[in-house]
Parts: sequence; structure tokens; C-alpha cells
Amino acid sequence: MRDQEPGSGHPERRLSTKEAAELLGVKPETVYAYVSRGQLSSRRVPGGRGSTFDAQEVEALARRNRRESGGSPQPGGELAVRTRITLIEKDRYYFRGVDATELAARNSYEEIAEWLWTGRLRPGIAFTAPEASVAVARRAVDALPEHTGPTDRLRVAAIAAAAADPLRFDLSEEAVLGTARTLIPTLVASLPTQRRGHRDEGPLAHRLWARLSGRPADEASLRALDVALCLLVDHDLAASTLAVRVAASARAHAYAAVSAGLGVIEGPLHGAASGLAHRLLLEVLDRGDAAPVIADELRAGRRIAGLGHRLYPAEDPRARALFALLAEIPHAVPALAAARDIVDTTARHTPLHANVDLALAVLTVSSGMPSTAGETIFAVARTAGWIAHALEEYGERPLRMRPSGHYVGPTPPQPLPSPVSPEASQPLAE
Repeated sequence: MRDQEPGSGHPERRLSTKEAAELLGVKPETVYAYVSRGQLSSRRVPGGRGSTFDAQEVEALARRNRRESGGSPQPGGELAVRTRITLIEKDRYYFRGVDATELAARNSYEEIAEWLWTGRLRPGIAFTAPEASVAVARRAVDALPEHTGPTDRLRVAAIAAAAADPLRFDLSEEAVLGTARTLIPTLVASLPTQRRGHRDEGPLAHRLWARLSGRPADEASLRALDVALCLLVDHDLAASTLAVRVAASARAHAYAAVSAGLGVIEGPLHGAASGLAHRLLLEVLDRGDAAPVIADELRAGRRIAGLGHRLYPAEDPRARALFALLAEIPHAVPALAAARDIVDTTARHTPLHANVDLALAVLTVSSGMPSTAGETIFAVARTAGWIAHALEEYGERPLRMRPSGHYVGPTPPQPLPSPVSPEASQPLAE
């Protein structure tokens, strides 16, 4: 499409909305978002309903996007991606610019999830799962071996729910939000219950409690679990979130993006870290003193679980908020004292502060939950954050999360390798 600029002797190349979206690698609605932000100018088509865009202006924006947000390495050598979801700064963190710990103190997990996804608070919202989706997920999870861990169960449940959703490839914002609001309660409902006669109703934290503990829950404990979910909902580009954004960049559907995140959190340095802190806490409670337990850990060359965080020089704000709630629960007092003993004992040698994994361990130990409970809480909580990042990534240029490898192998061309005989590959007998 070519137009003549008034008063100019040079033709100006104009692009339709579809052409501009393809050049930018975004959805058509994102093109209009660029216009509303002043990043692009548009011109109405005479006699029509569409708009056109200056090709040079669109190309310049595409180059700028690739330079600024295309997974480019920063001076420190780290991958940087523009995001409007979470900011971590000066021992505090913010969800869409609002202090995350204050949000957690005043809102439920479902309300904060909506805030991350849409930028709007919806008081009293509760997520519910379709019976058909839950039935499919439960059948798949029930077929797993009894010793299967919680993350494996959740991953299988997500895949089963995806298989039951023929519209899963619809990546429009409305469709992805619909998926998110049903997937999270489906994941929770797919886990085996610890209490007979439990009915899946009420806030998500209430339904999750029955999957983690056989004890009846008091209001203070349920509130602590809900706040833990709120505090863990997102934490910028953690390893699992980066995996989710890579999947979304390749336009994987929301279920697959969540599955990518679940595949990462099992590592002991990520979602499973609270399990290590849980076991450490139990040992301190059993021996009545943190000193010999810490000594054994140091002697074995292991880092002390639940202490320190690379993003927070001082105390993890998530731990501080959760410890404050746990201090109001009488049956959490022994575990809290053991946690303080761990921090104080270790501080004699290394000035490390408690992180959220230790606070989560106090919650799981004092509530009679297994050591894997923290991992389950983390996975369920972070699913909402993953969805927020997937939504954000769907609005970006496809496949932008594609760093270049730095090849350090043999200089080509190398000769073809010689085949190895089966006899030569057998180990020699001793």
C-alpha cells in the first residue's frame, strides 16, 4: 500500500494493521496499544474502518524492540527482558508497582492473581474448575505410582487438562485468562486429599490445605497458607519463569507453558528448596539445638537450607511477612524458635538472613505437612505468575527468546569420525 504525503514529491509506504503486526511480531491489538502509548502514529483509511501505519516508523520500532527486549545480554552478562509484572529493588518487591507484601496482607491469592493478569483487583473472586477437567486430571494422576512427588502429579494433571481442552491453542488474552482461572483449581483438585469427607469449596487456600495436612485447619493457619501463596505468586525472571517465557515465545499454549515451569522447579535450588529447610528444621527440633545440626551440615560441605538470597542482601521480605503471621499461631511457636536458632547459630560464622524457604518450612512443619508440601505450595502459587508472564510474552515478537550459542568446540571442518567397533566399546575385564 503506497500513499502520497500531502505537499511532498516522495511516496510514503503505508502498512495495514495486519502487515504492521507481522513486521513487529505482535498481535493486531498490540499495534493499537503502541499507538495509544505514542510509540506509533496511525492514519484512518479513507472511507474505511481500518488504519494504516508509516512503514519506516514501524520498522524503526521493530528494530528498537529487538535491541531493547529481544533477550539481549546486559553489560553484566545476564539476560534481560522487559516486563511490567514484578520489580525487585532494595530488599522489597512489587507487583505492577504495588508493594507485594502489602498486597498479600490485604488480598487473597485469587485476587492477587487477577491483579497480575489484568491490572485490576476483583474482590471476592474465587477460581472454580469444571468437573470434566478435574475428572480427567484425577484419572491421570491416580494412575501414577504411589511414591510420585507433587510436582510430577501437577505436571501430569496439567497435561491431562490440556488434552481435554480442544481450544487450548487459542492464545487470545480472554481465552488464556479463562484457562488460567480453571487450570489452577484443577491442579489443586487433582492432588489426593489428606482428610476424609473433605468438600472442595471456599477459597483456593482452603482446598489446598486438605491436600497438604490431615489436621483440621484454624483460621490463622489458613490465612498463613493463603499469604504464602500470595507472596510466592511471582518473583521476576526466576529459572522456571524464564522457561515459561521461552515456551510462550514459541507460542506454546498456556498449559504447555505451565508444564515448562513445573519441569524446572523440582531442582533443590528452586521450588524444592523448602523441602531441605523442612528436614533441617525437623532435625533441630528433634535434637533440641541447632548447633550440632549446623555443624554436621558444614562438615558435609552443604549450604544451610533456608538462609540467604542473592537478590536480598538483608532479610527476604517474603520471609519477614510470613514469619509475622506465623508468630500469631500458638502451635507454630516451637518451629519458629528452631528457625531462629538456625539463623542465630549460622550468623556466628556467616551473616545470612532467613529466606522464604525457611518461613515456608515453619508453616509446613508446624501444620503437620510432609516435607514436599512447600514444593506443592510453591508450584500452585507460581502458576499464576507463570500465566502472567505467558500473557505478556504472547504480546511480544515470536521466538525472541533465542540467544546465540558461543561455540567453543573444534574448529571446522574436521574429518569424519572413524566408526568404533562393538568390541572396542566393551569395558575391559578386571
